[in-house]
Amino acid sequence: MPETSTKPYLLRAIYEWCTDNGYTPYLAAMVDTHTRVPREFVKDGEIVLNISFTATSGLKMDNDLIYFNARFAGVSREIVIPVPNVVAIYAKENGQGMAFDVSRAALADARPADTSEPESAPGAAPGLTAVPQPQSEPASDAGKGDDPDPPKKGGKPTLTRIK
Repeated sequence: MPETSTKPYLLRAIYEWCTDNGYTPYLAAMVDTHTRVPREFVKDGEIVLNISFTATSGLKMDNDLIYFNARFAGVSREIVIPVPNVVAIYAKENGQGMAFDVSRAALADARPADTSEPESAPGAAPGLTAVPQPQSEPASDAGKGDDPDPPKKGGKPTLTRIK
């Protein structure tokens, strides 16, 4: 019998930590033909979803699938995300959480058995591409040794994935 992945257990633990501390849990996932999400909200082959108790109905986080109902533009939609597609789970308020390394090859090898009926047409899943880093303009006070971009104070927290 193959060993069960730790990923679904970690997802449930971070979700519980978020809710226990009053944070809003967000889930980022890669979208492919086995993922059932509203395609109009997919950006660069990924979707980020609020999975809090108030935003979802019937949330179930199994070892193979995460599924729930949620409203998008006032319309209730069924959401199904295979656990291997999950890229990150984190708290919206402070960005704390966990990111996972997900590759297309790993998704093909780790497909859950009960994900029949893909929702999208063949070839609809966009590929991920690297975004080039913006070219920084030379600053007039370069050479002082100061950090050109000091950390911002306040504002919306973001999740940074480091590979």
